[in-house]
Amino acid sequence: MKKILFNDKFLLTQAVLEGRKTQTRRVITCPKTFHGKDVCGYYVCRRAADGVITEVCMYDENESFIDEGQILPKYKVGEVVAVAQSYRDCGGVNEYGVPMWEIISQRVGSTNAGWDNKMFVRADLMPHQIRITDVRVERLQDISDEDCLKEGVVKDTCKTYFNGYTVKFSLDQYNNILSSEWFRTPREAFAHLINKASKKGTWESNPYVFVYDFELVK
Repeated sequence: MKKILFNDKFLLTQAVLEGRKTQTRRVITCPKTFHGKDVCGYYVCRRAADGVITEVCMYDENESFIDEGQILPKYKVGEVVAVAQSYRDCGGVNEYGVPMWEIISQRVGSTNAGWDNKMFVRADLMPHQIRITDVRVERLQDISDEDCLKEGVVKDTCKTYFNGYTVKFSLDQYNNILSSEWFRTPREAFAHLINKASKKGTWESNPYVFVYDFELVK
């Protein structure tokens, strides 16, 4: 089983586990070389009939397709993927009522690198999974307002005069959610989120991305 990481600073893992986040975008990047050839870029191939993107193919310095040089999505439709959490954060119990932290501690030890860093955890020890329901390719800025909400943007429900959109930051020492500034539209809030979660200028560069729709299964 594979695992997938969500940004904890913006409480996106929490949003997935609460069923509020059901979509994620991952920027498509080219390797420097493939099968001994220098990769200079990629073509996004569209179906002539309806313009649907069918594949992403790499090309060389002559702008020629590199054989078998397709960039494939990491996850496939129907695949069940573990939601990565640090071992310390894996609460709950298994089907026999045994606390997950106890099971994990017995298998990896509390000094394991994954105890505090979810980059190093084992997928089979994660208590939560999602199932991929759809995969597609699009430009980052093609995201709709509806999809912004699926990505974790939060709508103001306080019935204030502003009634805007925001993203949530991690909890402070008093267990209060620290919110960023508010935005007028879901797209503005998502642009702020992607630039913070990825890197500055990601939204403006408008890269091609794999879009994964998913559902929480455990």
